[in-house]
Amino acid sequence: MNVQTSSKIGRPQAGEFATYYQKYVELVPDGDIMEFLNETNKATVTLLESVSEERSLFRYAPGKWSIKELVGHLSDTERIFSYRALRFARGDSTELAGFDQDDYIGTADFDSIKFSAIVEDFIAVRRASLTLYSNLPIDAFKRTGVASGASVTVRALAYMTAGHELHHVNILKSRYLAG
Repeated sequence: MNVQTSSKIGRPQAGEFATYYQKYVELVPDGDIMEFLNETNKATVTLLESVSEERSLFRYAPGKWSIKELVGHLSDTERIFSYRALRFARGDSTELAGFDQDDYIGTADFDSIKFSAIVEDFIAVRRASLTLYSNLPIDAFKRTGVASGASVTVRALAYMTAGHELHHVNILKSRYLAG
């Protein structure tokens, strides 16, 4: 998607996503969302590449996710958001169910996977998301569907993806890698 087209996407407004996601959307600065998704991914990958295999198993408190699980969660959530975006962009009006992130973590067994493989998956998921969004017609970004019982636009899903990543990177920096 070229910059001219990307700038026409616009920022999602209240009512285009469930209020729960406001905290993620607010983290994303104004500007080109595609460029932002690309640049934040590069910064996140650089940060993740500094984490050793041993450190990737760190949990900042009992019952909290490991770094591996946190990154796996980022990939799972982005896959789901992108799947929703694809369905809604294509005009599919089927209501989509929600998902329980803790159930996903509980069955994924991320801690048994090499951290480098989890990071590579994260990179691949973002590449696929960028390709999807880059090839959508501009009017697709305002299309709406229902997921987890709430109405959401395709552009809101792009912003939710970016903000969700930022939210967890902030946690990674402050609770897992600080000090």
